[in-house]
Amino acid sequence: MEGIFITMEGPDGSGKTTQIDLLKKYLESRGYDIVIAREPGGTVIGEAIREIILNPEYREMSHMTELLLYASARAQLVNQVIKPALLFGKAVICDRFVESSAVYQGIGRGLGVDTVYEINNYALGEVKPELTIFMDLDAADGIRRKKSQTDLDRMELEDLSFHKRVVEGYRQLAELYPERIFPVDATLSIEEIHSMIVNEVKKRFFSE
Repeated sequence: MEGIFITMEGPDGSGKTTQIDLLKKYLESRGYDIVIAREPGGTVIGEAIREIILNPEYREMSHMTELLLYASARAQLVNQVIKPALLFGKAVICDRFVESSAVYQGIGRGLGVDTVYEINNYALGEVKPELTIFMDLDAADGIRRKKSQTDLDRMELEDLSFHKRVVEGYRQLAELYPERIFPVDATLSIEEIHSMIVNEVKKRFFSE
């Protein structure tokens, strides 16, 4: 059994966590051992970096510092968790990955998508997701959902115009890389979204 690497992307409040849990159960039913990871984080070092990146008190953080911290946490996650799991034939589902940096730092912060991918090539090495599921939700709806759930972190506290750029960035990436990025309307029901994701996973990974 070969390893599978799937990432789940989308704006805050789009329902990624719910769909990751359902996808995990589906892949377990196909016989896979599952590794769930999140970004930034997923390792002791990554979680420490997460605390720095998302701390609302660190508003003075430069955009490039932010980008490099995300890439550092990602490099640790790839080498410590993702790569070994794939070598052992496990299925890895990651809540956010390099596309988050492409849209949040590359587009939202204005650093440029090409810059983000160039820097992250060093962090990723040969490890790339085979499928990226993009939960497409308007920025205002996502922030509204998020505010009702929890206190907001440093990234979530950015103004609405920033989050609108992020969502538009995701949509642009989905158009640029349709062979890998699968967009899903996040306003659909949980069951409808899960069914669409399962159908796409079957098509890509299982010959039936």
